[in-house]
Formats: sequence, structure tokens, C-alpha cells
Amino acid sequence: MSATLAYVGLGLMGLPMAKRLLAAGHAVRVWNRTAAKCAPAVAAGAVLATSAADAARGAAIVFMCLTDTGAVEAAVFGPDGIAQGLEAGAVLVDFSSMSPDATRAFAARLLAERGAHWLDAPVSGGTPGAEAGTLAVMAGGDADAFARAEPYVRAMAQRFTLMGPSGAGQTTKLCNQVIVGSLMCVLAEATRLATNAGIAAERLPEALAGGWADSKPLQICVPRMAQGLYDPPLGHAYTMLKDLDTARLLAVRTGSPLPMASLAAETFRMLCAREGDEADALRIFALTEPARR
Repeated sequence: MSATLAYVGLGLMGLPMAKRLLAAGHAVRVWNRTAAKCAPAVAAGAVLATSAADAARGAAIVFMCLTDTGAVEAAVFGPDGIAQGLEAGAVLVDFSSMSPDATRAFAARLLAERGAHWLDAPVSGGTPGAEAGTLAVMAGGDADAFARAEPYVRAMAQRFTLMGPSGAGQTTKLCNQVIVGSLMCVLAEATRLATNAGIAAERLPEALAGGWADSKPLQICVPRMAQGLYDPPLGHAYTMLKDLDTARLLAVRTGSPLPMASLAAETFRMLCAREGDEADALRIFALTEPARR
């Protein structure tokens, strides 16, 4: 298994994912709008590209992980963007989260303009999963492009599932975020209840392990909340809010009630207003703090 690879967007998720490709022995060119964020990957053996187009030039597969739809469009179709460097037949694997409609439009444009394939492949598992290579990746797009990308994605993820045509991966991710975003809010409430009632909240995962309340979010999030461990962040509040808002738009279009996810979205909106977009998403626990007297 050998191919020229590129990775664009080395943020909280992109950096550990790119480093896993390098650790697996792959040659990787990297680019990020803020070049300094590429330094750890370069130190691990990556080649620093001068632009997104430069990173993609000659690459059989380009991986990308960016914050939102606007950032993706700029990185791919903007000046010196990925599309300018892609060759016909190349595969762009987009780990970003955005609307299924935008993904389908971008995929059609890339195929028409460059003859290259776009896989929407949003991820779940947070930074711990990115570092450990245990991410779940849900994909949409061409089956042959999926098969070509799969061996490399497996260096970064435990699961890589083709859910259907273009946009199916993004739709699956929205379902994931409805569950995770709502659950984070519930876990914050349970952790506060335990704390206020005088029991050791950090032991909830141990006590509930194996029962119906058990889950990865329970095991990972509750100890962080109970102990105030927010640095490095598990994920940004804005990212969760963006995904929940996108899910609500899809819900309106499809006639799907989302009462719990809508409440979770407003909770994360309050967190962003109070502490800023880049606050750790788990700081929703801080919203339950009793008022000081």
C-alpha cells in the first residue's frame, strides 16, 4: 500500500490524524492556513506545502478536516485551493462536518471541474479517538473511491462505513450529533446532581459501567466535568452548536421533530455567548453551577 497523500487542516482533530498516517509509514504533505500548526506534523516527518493546491498536487488521496462549510469551500475552490492541485481520478476525503446539501453540491462541482471524487467522511470520537486511532468515520460517495481510501483511513479510524451516496456521511454525522450533543447536556445535569447531593460524581462511570446508562460519553465526559479538566479541550462548543443547528435545518426540511436536540443547541448557544466559541464543549457543566451568594 503506497500512495502520495496530503492532509489539509491540522486543528484539534486533523493534527493527530495526520500524525497517525505518518506513524503508519505514509508520506504526507500538509498545509494549514496557520502554518505554525503544521510544526508538530513536520517534526514527525510530514512535508510542509506552500498552499492547499501545492499539498494536493500529485496526491492520489487528499484528506481534509476544517471547521465549517465556508472554510471547506475556501480551501477547496478558493485561490490556490485543493481543486487546483487535484488530478483527474484523485479522491478528496472530507472529515469536516457540514450540511448534506453543501456536500452534494461541492462533490458535483469537483467531479465536473476536475474529474476528482469527493467522499464526505465526518468523524466521531473526539480528540481522544483521533489520537488513539479509534474514530468512527461515516462516509458518503462513490464506492470505488471509498475502497481506494479505506486502507489509509484505517490508519486513523476503527470504523469506516459507507452509508450511501454523496451526503449520506454528513446525514449520519448529524444523527450522531443529535445523540452526543443531547447526551452531553444530560451528563452535565447528572454530574451536577451527584455533586450537589454529596456523592463522588467522578465515580459515576465506575458505578454505571455495564448498565443501560453506560456509554463512551459517560466514561470520558463525566470525569472531566467532575474534575474540571478542560485543557486540552475535548471539542469546541461552536462545533457542536454548528452541527446541532445544521441538524435542525435538516429536521425542518424532512418534517422530523427534534425537541431534545433543539434544547441542547440552545444550551450550547448559551455556552458560546458566555465563554466564547472555542470553549470546551464540556463547559456546559459550568452552566449548572449554583449562583454565588
